[in-house]
Amino acid sequence: MNQFCQIMFRFNPRRKIQRHISIIRRCILRIWDHVLICSLRKPVRYRRMLSHRSLPTDETMPSATPPPICHNHHDNDSDLVALKISLLGDCQIGKTSFLAKYVGNDKDEGVKHNNGLKLMKKTLMVKDARISYSLWELDGDEGLEQQVPVACKGSVAILIMFDLTSRVTLNSVIRWYQEARRWNQTAVPVIIGTKFDDFIQLPIDLQWTIASQARAYAKVLNAPLFFSSATYNINVNKVFKFITAKLFDLPWTLERNLTIGEPIIDF
Repeated sequence: MNQFCQIMFRFNPRRKIQRHISIIRRCILRIWDHVLICSLRKPVRYRRMLSHRSLPTDETMPSATPPPICHNHHDNDSDLVALKISLLGDCQIGKTSFLAKYVGNDKDEGVKHNNGLKLMKKTLMVKDARISYSLWELDGDEGLEQQVPVACKGSVAILIMFDLTSRVTLNSVIRWYQEARRWNQTAVPVIIGTKFDDFIQLPIDLQWTIASQARAYAKVLNAPLFFSSATYNINVNKVFKFITAKLFDLPWTLERNLTIGEPIIDF
C-alpha cells in the first residue's frame, strides 16, 4: 500500500503541472533579467560614478546652450522685475535643499518662515532685464493646506515635487496639482523628482516602475518632468533655466533624456 501511494504521488499530474509552471516562471524571469541588462547598461555606469562621488552635475553634463543669464546683481530696484515661483509637495522630500542649491544658500541663511511657508530669493539678469524670483515653498505637513492659496496665487510657475525613493509622495503629485490649479490656472507646471542619487541605488525594475508612473503623471498634467539631486546639483539649474526660457521666450532647447538609470528629462 505504501509503495502504491509513493507511485501515485510521483506520477501525480497536478504535481507535474506545478513543476512545469515553476520552470517556465524561472525561464521568464531569466529572459526578463537579460533584457534589462542588455537595454539598461548605463545605470551600472551611474552607480559606479556614485560610488566614487563623481555623479555628473548641471555643469558637467552635456546640454544645449543656455540662455544668457547672470546671477545675483544688487543694483537699485527701480528696474527689477519680481516674479513668484511656488514649490509644493509632501514634507521631507528635499524641497528646501533643492532651493538652497539653486539660490546658493547651503546654510539656510536669509530664509523667511511664515506659518508653514519658506521664502528664498534669487536675482539674475535676463538679456537687459533684472529678474528677481521669489521662491515660495510650502512645507507639506498635514494641516497646512490652507496655505496653498497664499503659496500659489500670483505665481508664474508651480513646481510639484516628490521623492523618487517614495512612491507615497509620487502618488500625491496629482492631489497637489489639483489643489494648486484651484488658485492658479495660468502658472507653468513642472514635475520634479528629488533625491536621484538615492533613486539609482534602487533595483532597476523598481526604477523603471517609478519612472513610468512619473512620466504618465507628467503626460496627464501636460507638464515637463525632471529627475534631480540637490546633493550633486543634477538638473537643479536646468529646471529654472527651462522656466526662464519659457517665460521670456528665450531660444534655449532642452534635451530629452528617457534612459532608465539616468536623470530623466521628459516633456
